[in-house]
Amino acid sequence: MRSDEITINGITYIPKDSVKTNLESAKKLKGLPYVLIRGDRSGIFVGYLKEEKDKEVTLLQSRRIWYWDGAASISQLATDGTSKPENCKFPCEVAEIKIKDVIEIIPCTEKARLSIKGVEIWEQ
Repeated sequence: MRSDEITINGITYIPKDSVKTNLESAKKLKGLPYVLIRGDRSGIFVGYLKEEKDKEVTLLQSRRIWYWDGAASISQLATDGTSKPENCKFPCEVAEIKIKDVIEIIPCTEKARLSIKGVEIWEQ
């Protein structure tokens, strides 16, 4: 629970200004596939695939998958999402990232996208 959240009668409310709505950002994502990528050394990321060239990709609204639980592999994570979101460690989303050592790109299902997006931000 965030420090600025308020719960009344079992409903959690957050300040309106903390919800980011950006029509231009949504337009940029239209038609872009949501993918999970594995880098040779950089790790695992999810996001909207903007560009792909050789071993280099650009992702929008990307999160690093630092640690996951509730899926046996990244293939299952891309298909089913996580059944244990409370155990996952996915840091904050970044607007854009370029990853230069991609060795695997897996399209995510809508179920997986919603599951991954629903994991709370992991912070130290």
